[in-house]
Amino acid sequence: MASDEYDPKATDPPLLVRYSSIKSYQTTRATYPGIRVFFRRHLQSDQLPTDPAPIPLLVFVHGLGGSVAQFNCLLTSLSQVASCLAIDLPGCGVSDFSVRDWSAYTTDALVELLETVIEDHREKDKAQGVVLIGHSMGASLCALLAAPRSKPRSDLSNYVMGLVGICPAVQPPSADQARWFRLFLRVPDLFFNLYRAWDRRGGTESPSVLRFTGPNADAETKRLQNLYNWQSRTPVFRRMAWGLLPEWRNGKPSGGLASEETWSSLDVPVFVVTGADDHICPPSQVEKVVRLMGSDRSSSRADSVASEISTSSDDMPVNGKSPNGTTSDTQALATNGKATNDTASLASHGPSADGKLHPEPCIPPLPLHPEKTVKSVILPAPANHTLPYAPATAHTLAGLISDFLTSKITGRLSQGWQLQYLSREGKWDVKNLEKWKSVAPVSDPIGGVFRAIKTLREVDETHSPRCFVERWGETIKDVIDISHDNPVYDPQGLSKGGIKYHKYPTVSKMPPSDADIEGFIELVDKIRATQKEKYGENKVVIGVHCHYGFNRTGFLIVCYLVERCGYTAKQAIDHFAEARPNGIKHEHFRDRLFLRYSGVKTEEN
Repeated sequence: MASDEYDPKATDPPLLVRYSSIKSYQTTRATYPGIRVFFRRHLQSDQLPTDPAPIPLLVFVHGLGGSVAQFNCLLTSLSQVASCLAIDLPGCGVSDFSVRDWSAYTTDALVELLETVIEDHREKDKAQGVVLIGHSMGASLCALLAAPRSKPRSDLSNYVMGLVGICPAVQPPSADQARWFRLFLRVPDLFFNLYRAWDRRGGTESPSVLRFTGPNADAETKRLQNLYNWQSRTPVFRRMAWGLLPEWRNGKPSGGLASEETWSSLDVPVFVVTGADDHICPPSQVEKVVRLMGSDRSSSRADSVASEISTSSDDMPVNGKSPNGTTSDTQALATNGKATNDTASLASHGPSADGKLHPEPCIPPLPLHPEKTVKSVILPAPANHTLPYAPATAHTLAGLISDFLTSKITGRLSQGWQLQYLSREGKWDVKNLEKWKSVAPVSDPIGGVFRAIKTLREVDETHSPRCFVERWGETIKDVIDISHDNPVYDPQGLSKGGIKYHKYPTVSKMPPSDADIEGFIELVDKIRATQKEKYGENKVVIGVHCHYGFNRTGFLIVCYLVERCGYTAKQAIDHFAEARPNGIKHEHFRDRLFLRYSGVKTEEN
């Protein structure tokens, strides 16, 4: 095993490395140096409408023992539609553990820290709203941020436009449970670490992993959970766990996790989602949120409450109805992949499929105070507490959240609408449109594994997602987008047609790095394994594109052919050129390939 196998910096995903910084924050309770802040401003923020306010800021809050890395899949997807902010709480992930005072880790202290970081990045002068997205304990912190407070430290709660609770922790420990937990947490670090070492016996099959994943989870989910368990520092875990325990006075909890009163006081759209096999925060927690919010009549917008329960399990037939008999559009999305919110109508006044512009573009409204509603989904087994990072659920979760954002917050968060708006205005489209049109859309088969393609274009009449699905949907079942920027098409158009979209950003004009190559090969291996299981050997292929589908696309495909398919560098480069005439055009790309596979090792003094 490599010495940095579990090191959070060494295992940090590329997206987080590129958009993270280390900052220091001071609150009324403590000074927190060395806090990792991920912030990626939407690349087209300045080109999108800002009346009456910019598109909301999406804020991600991890759970107890977690880190920003657990949101990598969601951040990759949702940063294409909005500015995204996430932090490693003190001592978590790559943030420093330099503050030792236990009072700095109470729930109230963490809420104040989050509030400080959010206000540091929110465009306050433009009245930008925020949508809070929390996992496990993070969902509880989000609820406390969103709820009206008697002595607010800022007016942030007035700008919360929605909340997404993933595997939310809703029920505070009882008085007896809190007392026993405190006794357990008083155990010195030495003995606590001995217990954790015993609990980790068996690695990916240890009790510490299976508690989160269940025994039926796939190997990659177990590997990731094992990684995050090792990255969780014992003294940080003890402090945060202690801080989330409430004090019980006169039969009522005070402090700690968000109480039932906090959840019932929420006056914004709320989406809660969990897995049927979640034994950390079981599905009953989600059902409790729905009951608490659905029965609340104290809200100024109580009459507009629409409580929608969405469950899906192996023994429950999918019929488009929730247990209370009401139709659930979220259930339909979770069970058959078809969104029922009319996202297409948001773009009906933009460019049509033939590229012609409509004279009166429709800009979806941006309500500063969206109507209160609660939606829930329980994903079927073996979905569990690892929803944001388990390969089997992460992309589904991203789609569910995207649907909630566009249907319950604002249609401006629809990537399809954004692309069409920006294309209509001539601000965001493919570079050098005439050159792009002259390039063949799809190459011949490459090594029985790939087809190189040029980027799709949302409003194109021959190479849009809709056209691509119709022409290639039976042959190409996965598309890897290696461009650095947001695509100029809505990937959901591929997903709805049965083609899975994978974003793997690389920098243009530069040969991919060693890390880029290794990650691409690992991604292709996983896709091929899934394809083989679903469709059989050599039945379908993978589409890969950058912008035109020549240089970076060819470089990475050649690397895969050499390292997995037995080609020499020259054979692979020539084969790519035959399938994609003109091949890899940049000389320095070809030079790097020959050097990489020559066996010559470079050294630095």
